[in-house]
Amino acid sequence: MSQIVLPLNVGSAAPSRIVIGNANRAALEALQVAQTWPFRTAILFGPPRSAKSLIARWFMESGAGEAIDDAPQMDETELFHRWNRAQENGTPLLLTATGGEGEWRIALPDLASRLGAALHLQIGTPDDEMLGELILLHAEQRGLALGPDAVSYLVPRAERSHIGAERLVATIDRISLERKAPPSQGIWREALDEVMGPSEPRLL
Repeated sequence: MSQIVLPLNVGSAAPSRIVIGNANRAALEALQVAQTWPFRTAILFGPPRSAKSLIARWFMESGAGEAIDDAPQMDETELFHRWNRAQENGTPLLLTATGGEGEWRIALPDLASRLGAALHLQIGTPDDEMLGELILLHAEQRGLALGPDAVSYLVPRAERSHIGAERLVATIDRISLERKAPPSQGIWREALDEVMGPSEPRLL
């Protein structure tokens, strides 16, 4: 399976599916066996725009358990109460957090000890194949015509990140609209220069 089609209406501005690749495959597989998690609790860490919110919504909509998106932004006492309720009900609880595991500093000792024992999952850096799929996904959401030739040109030159793929496609779309022209290699190159910086090394 290379993607998850979301069983919900997330709105026209959001992706309608989750691309599965090297960066998230292990985490997504772990989400499918939630009853085996320590204390039935998992924390999904990941970089910005790496579909953590969509994954949390998919987890809930699929009936696997409850989810709290961007958990570090919640009041720690309330989060601890939510964890306790999930334990009492025997409900798997997925939390998401932006960044890496060591970036979430929890002040409440009881909460820190509980979540320290949870299963920690990490979304990593997309490889070439996944980056290409992400570029195509964002282009599709924008109704932008990018095909295999565009992917072949962009992937070796683009930033290796989820947010980088999104920004690159948004920039191609904007330049294409400004020029009132379909995206071509010239527009791809200009978008790369704008997003990455003209001083960055470029493949010919």
